[in-house]
Amino acid sequence: MTHGLNAETIGLLEQTIRNDISAGDYDGARIIVARHGEVALDATLGWADRAAGRAMEADSIFRVLSLTKAFTNALVYQAIGEGKLALSTRVVDIIPEFYGSDRFRAGRKDRVNLAHLLTHRSGMPATPEPLPNARLGNLRDVIAAICELDVVHEPGTNLTYSPAVNHALMGEMLRRVYGADSFRDLAGKNLFGPLGLKDTRFGPLEDWKDRMVPLKAYIPDSGWLSAKDIEVLDDVINEEAEMPWVGSASTAADVFAFAEMIRRKGAHNGRQLIAPAVLDAATTLQTGDMTNDLYAMIARMRGWEEPPGNFGLGFSLSGTGTHPSFFGPFTSPRTHGNYGAGSTLFWIDPERDMTFVCLTAGVMDEGDNVLRFQKLSTIAASAVL
Repeated sequence: MTHGLNAETIGLLEQTIRNDISAGDYDGARIIVARHGEVALDATLGWADRAAGRAMEADSIFRVLSLTKAFTNALVYQAIGEGKLALSTRVVDIIPEFYGSDRFRAGRKDRVNLAHLLTHRSGMPATPEPLPNARLGNLRDVIAAICELDVVHEPGTNLTYSPAVNHALMGEMLRRVYGADSFRDLAGKNLFGPLGLKDTRFGPLEDWKDRMVPLKAYIPDSGWLSAKDIEVLDDVINEEAEMPWVGSASTAADVFAFAEMIRRKGAHNGRQLIAPAVLDAATTLQTGDMTNDLYAMIARMRGWEEPPGNFGLGFSLSGTGTHPSFFGPFTSPRTHGNYGAGSTLFWIDPERDMTFVCLTAGVMDEGDNVLRFQKLSTIAASAVL
């Protein structure tokens, strides 16, 4: 056994997911766990669509929601390494209309830079979506709407997780500095193509419809997002949608291939897709002891200790402490990854040289989702010998 993971504990991890599915917590899962690049668990469990009786398949395709941000971040890392963008690049340097139609109301918008966007410290409002659902797939319209928003905090002083605004802006900045016809084409050319990710795209192809896992939300309507807010994305995230914050579709195998490239410090098949120096900074804590307003709110509602934000440049980090967290308290502090609302997650533990990918069917309440992935991440970390 070259991966150095306890087979009994890995078996417990799989059985725990089976038990969760049987209990109705969620409908199904695709999970891949590896160490030193050697896969110890690759399991296909439960249903893609429980109500329809459709089983999960190894090649099932998920709308991965905010896990999408990892792909946009990676494109930003490439642009930084190529000198097309810098952490100090201001949004207005690339998108001058970001000032808005009333320059006198622009206030602090000229100080918002790429580092602020990557670390969720732009000071922009944490609106879930800047436009009505029917227009969210049009990146041009989304950017125009964002340009009319005001900054609500001094850039750099407040960490508020941004579901849409920051990554929409980064996607448009990328499109412009590369002179690309579309953000989607740029992602395919610079990232998905070189990685060989044939089942990953910003906007799932119509031809994939029989393999798509539908978004079924098991969350209360009284929450920050309602079930309707989630399930409508089945229609919004379509073949024509360009949504750099939430709009990609992928498989567990493709997310694993992406995560393995990150684990190998940006290398894939002998080619350096991202500079190691950039990844080193991206996986280093950049937000100090700032709390994350969104997850601090969830913690307060549940009577938990409020967690630090723990952001690198785009990556969420494990950090230290005993507060509830997606990656659990037993991964190493620089464990890094991304997650999508109530359903998807990956992380890389650089100290243990371990990769964890779990995509699930059935979107959970976000507080329950934190506890679910904390449990699964803890079991996975406990398998290390």
